[in-house]
Formats: sequence, structure tokens, C-alpha cells
Amino acid sequence: MSLLPSKLLSLRPPNPIPGLLYPSAEFPYTRRQTPPRVLCAKRTGKQRYPSEKKKIRLKRKEVLADVETRNKFDGFWRLSKLAVLLHKDPGKDFLGVSDGLLEAIAKVLEFPVLKEPKFVYIVDMDVDKLISLEPRTWDFISRLEPKVGLVEHLPQGKVSGDLISIIKDCKRNSGNAVSRDGEPEISSVSKGSVTYKTSTKPSIAVVGSGPSGLFASLVLAEFGANVTLIERGQPVEQRGRDIGALIVRRILQMESNFCFGEGGAGTWSDGKLVTRIGRNSDSVLAVLKTLVHFGGPKGILVNGKPHLGTDRLIPLLQNFRQHLQELGVTIEFGKRVDDLLIEDGHAVGVRVSDSRDSSQSNSQKREYDAVVLAVGHSARDIYEMLLSHNVTLVPKDFAVGLRIEHPQQVINSIQYSSLASEVRSGRGKIPVADYKLVKYVREEDGNVSAGTSRSCYSFCMCPGGQVVLTSTNPSEICLNGMSFSRRSSKWANAALVVTVSAKDFESLNFHGLLAGVEFQRELERRAAIMGGGNFVVPVQTVTDFLDSKLSVTSMPTSSYRLGVKAAPLHELFPIHITEALQRSISMFNEELPGFISKDGLLHGVETRTSSPIQISRGNDTYESTSLKGLYPIGEGAGYAGGIVSAAVDGMYAGFAVANAFELCHGGIESVFGKTQSAGIVKY
Repeated sequence: MSLLPSKLLSLRPPNPIPGLLYPSAEFPYTRRQTPPRVLCAKRTGKQRYPSEKKKIRLKRKEVLADVETRNKFDGFWRLSKLAVLLHKDPGKDFLGVSDGLLEAIAKVLEFPVLKEPKFVYIVDMDVDKLISLEPRTWDFISRLEPKVGLVEHLPQGKVSGDLISIIKDCKRNSGNAVSRDGEPEISSVSKGSVTYKTSTKPSIAVVGSGPSGLFASLVLAEFGANVTLIERGQPVEQRGRDIGALIVRRILQMESNFCFGEGGAGTWSDGKLVTRIGRNSDSVLAVLKTLVHFGGPKGILVNGKPHLGTDRLIPLLQNFRQHLQELGVTIEFGKRVDDLLIEDGHAVGVRVSDSRDSSQSNSQKREYDAVVLAVGHSARDIYEMLLSHNVTLVPKDFAVGLRIEHPQQVINSIQYSSLASEVRSGRGKIPVADYKLVKYVREEDGNVSAGTSRSCYSFCMCPGGQVVLTSTNPSEICLNGMSFSRRSSKWANAALVVTVSAKDFESLNFHGLLAGVEFQRELERRAAIMGGGNFVVPVQTVTDFLDSKLSVTSMPTSSYRLGVKAAPLHELFPIHITEALQRSISMFNEELPGFISKDGLLHGVETRTSSPIQISRGNDTYESTSLKGLYPIGEGAGYAGGIVSAAVDGMYAGFAVANAFELCHGGIESVFGKTQSAGIVKY
């Protein structure tokens, strides 16, 4: 597109009215030949008569209809009335396209490539504080009006602090003081929205120390329950050493790895805190403030895309653990739950064993008043155990695909253009570039549309990160991405995945409630075979994958530290999944030109984007619909996706369990309001 500007700096209208005077640069003293006529000003905008408005509408329709009959890509498009401020214009002698003119063009066309990069802020203005600092702002505030998408009024928030202070405020408002060890100091009262009882503390087992398990334990312990937190993996100190042994010596500890251990799978990830359940909701802010309380940076409270990184998550989890222990929580690492103890349709405990003993020969019975099941979606043995007890499980769609990696500089250049140099490996003014891509691909059967479409999207994008192994079995290959807080790696990676459902599982002859789990396992086994074993990952260039071929040329470098091997990843999936991935990658390249390049490298395989099943539970009670005393929560139960949503689910569940044992009544919704429907999970 060529831009041919026509500069006009004039005080004279384009069609002067005869008889009226206008200033002129050439003839400042024009001599009047006839007396001037007095004319009425032309009505514009809302002042136009209805008949004038109708004519304008008809004219606009005619113009639009005329344009539709032409080829929009032939000829020129004329842009008129492009105003450039004087201080942004080079002046009358400049005949090119100035930056100021580009801004005006971008504003009219809403053309993002021409827009000047900006930081975008959301600001909460505290009215009480503002008036107290400057009383004269009262008049200004009284005249404020809502503007859709720009200015909105929020009622006084109910939540102002972290979860610990919120629970203490609930106790204080109820008039019931609780001692440090959780024993009530006075008899039961029912002031406000929360009541407490003075009977023996309930004994509750929380299985899993991921975000949902940690926050459920925190709520229950703060309300005075006797909590035992059972984790099959190791604390972050030992877990870090086990992961190091995997990376350096290829030794996989099946119960202490990138998936299992303190903090859950999110500990060794990018530590993303973005969520689709309400970025500024009271419940989400309470979680973020609690993370700050335990050592997280305050920036996560205001950043548009907050993240922690593994290096910040580890000390945060240590502080979290210490606080739980001070509340009296018993934390048992390296203990695997092998079975539930059930009496009369009620979960009354668990059977546990040393997680490093696969024979379960040292299994022990533990009795509890309730079991909060907060496992991750890699705990496939738990699903099988629940199925053996006829606990209601519902198959759920999830997504599978490949993890793509580019040099971070490529993504910086695509997103920032000339500003890419300002990133400076996470130390510059501009954040390390990321991306989020979503497309819908309609499946076709020959020339006839099959009427179904798949959601294809990027998942767990890790700017300045690395590809890591999340396998929990040496005969399988499963991948994820991770980043440190600075995001200073020279690579950027993200999963490119497509949704799959029961129809896809049946195509590989997998049926039943756990067909999705078997589908995952099959793909992970295929990837391991393609890689040749020993945790070597199969890879393919993006261009080869799109052409369904395998070149013999050398592969781009990879951040994956256990080795890669060129392989035909286009043969890994059923053909309809491969084709959906190929079409979506082509569409992604339209949105991010340069996404398809010789530097792009696909790694196989990514299968554990979310849980393949959902454990049915009550919307308000959080209790299993088929087994009393069992409370399934978090990602593994199919009710969350990511650190924040899992933490929020654990927090709500903690209040629900406390309410069931009369440690509190009606506390959670009076504090945070109604949470997301249990049947609608947003990742």
C-alpha cells in the first residue's frame, strides 16, 4: 500500500460561500464587491433534522453496497480529514508520510501494526481516601458517570486482605475468639455470618499439596480443624534434588518429579497466576494477597499477566508449609494414598503406604472424619481406585498436541518489532514477549463439512523458558514448559493443542469412563518409541510438520536437556488431529507473521492439559454425590486449571467442609459471594 498524503493547512473551507469573508495567506485584505449575505450555520451531528439523518443513512447504505460489488484489493482507499497536531507534523515542506500521519491513519483504520506501543493500566480510585486527601474532589466525583469499557463504579469491596486476615476478621466479627492451637476459648455463639462450636475438633485428611490442597488445609486449620496433609511426593528441597537427578543422570523418581511433590505440578512451571475466573474478583485477590503474605512479590497484585517462576515459588512454599505446621497441621511427605476406607457409604479414612514402595506392603489404615481429595490430574491410580468404589466419574474433554519452541528473539521481534531490543532478557523496560492464540478449525469430510469444529489454542506459553519432561513413567514421554521469574532463557515455548473427546478415544478403540486416560497413555508411549527411549524427545521442524515429511537436515537447537531426535510427528496422532494442528498453525501464522519459520521446532507430546475426568460433587457442599465424606477438589477432580483457579477451589471447599462440621456457618459466600458454577470450568 502506498500512502500519498495531500497536505492542506487552510483557514478557508473547501467550498467557500460567495459573499462571505475568509482570511487568506495571499490576500489578507480582500475587497468586498457586494454586501455579505447572512446564512444560517449548517446543522451537524445530533442537531440534524430527521429527514437529513435518513438521507445520510441511505447514502451510507448505497456506498457500502457499491463497495461490496468491487474488489477491495484493487485501486486505492482514500482517507479524509486526517488531523495531525502541529507539534507532530514536520511542516509544510515535508511531502512524505510522517509518524504523526501514521498515528492518524491507525486511529481511523484501527490498524494495530501502525499504532504506537503503549502500556495499558487499570486503576482503582478509592473515593474515601481521595476525598480525605483533597476535599475539593467531591464535586468532581459527584459528576462521574459510567462509560462502558472505560469507567465503572464498584461497590465497597468485602475483602481487603489475605485469606488469613479474612478468617481472623470473620472470627472477630462473630465474637468468638479462637486460640492459636484452634481450640475455642468460649462457648458457641452465632453473631454475624459465622458461628463456631466448642466440641472436639474434626479430624480431616487432605490428600495432595498442590494449590487446592494447600488452601483447603489453610482454611480448615485456621478454623480449628485437626488437619493431616498427605503428599505422595517430596518437599521442595528434596524434590529439587530428584528433578536434578532426572535431568543430569536420567533417573526418574516416579513419586517425586515435575508432577508429584510439594506445590503440585505448578511448582516447576512458569508459575502463571493468570486466570479466567475473574482477575479482579475478591476471591482471586484474596489468593494473590495470600501468596504475597508468604513471600510472593507485590507486583502480582497489579501486573496484568502476573507470574512467579519456579525460583520464587520454592521459598514461598517453604513459608506456606511453616505456617501450616505452626497451626498444628501434620504434613506427611512421601506417603501415597492407595485406597479409601468406606463404611456404610461414607468415607471414614484412607489406606496409605510409603510412596517409594510400589508393593504397598507397608500399607497403614488412617481414620478421619472426612477426606479432601486434592490430587493432580497425573494421579491416574486415584481414578482407578475411585472407579473400583463406584464413585461417580464423568468423562471430560481435554486437549492434546505438541510443544513448539522458537528463539525468544523471534517472538520478541514478531510482537514488538523495533522495540525488541528493549527486552534485554527480562531486564529491560519491555516485558519478555509472549502470545496467546485461539482458533476454531472445522473438520471436513472430503468436500462436505462434517459440522463439527475443534478448538485449537496455545497453552501454558513460557516466554524465556525451557521444555521439561513431566512423565511419571519411564516408558512414556510427556512434556510441559517452565520459566524462572526473570524469563531470561533464549527460548520461548508453548503447547499447541486441539480439543479431543470420546469420539477420538473410540478411534483408537478406547472406551469407558477412563478412555481419556488410556488415550493419553497411548500417545505418550508412541512419543517414547519415536524418541528411541532414555527420555529422548521426538522433534520435527514446523515446516516439515506442515508438509507431512521428515527432512534429513539438522534440527534447530532445543532447550530440552535430555536430548532430541528427528521424528515424523505428523504420524503420532490420528490423522484428523494432525490435520487440525496443521490448519491451526497456518492460521496462527496469519496472526503472528513469522510464527512458521525454520527456527520453529515441535516437540512431542503434550497430553496433560487438564483432567480427562470430573469427579461429581455438590455445587454448594463440594461433597461427592456418590460417597459421603469425600470432597474432590482442584485440577485432578476436574474443577480447575492453573494455580489460581485451583487455589480458589480449595479455598471455597475449605469453607464448605468447615461449614459441614459446624466450624463456621455461611461464611464463604458472605465474604466472597457465589463462586463459578461447578459445571463450568474456565481455564
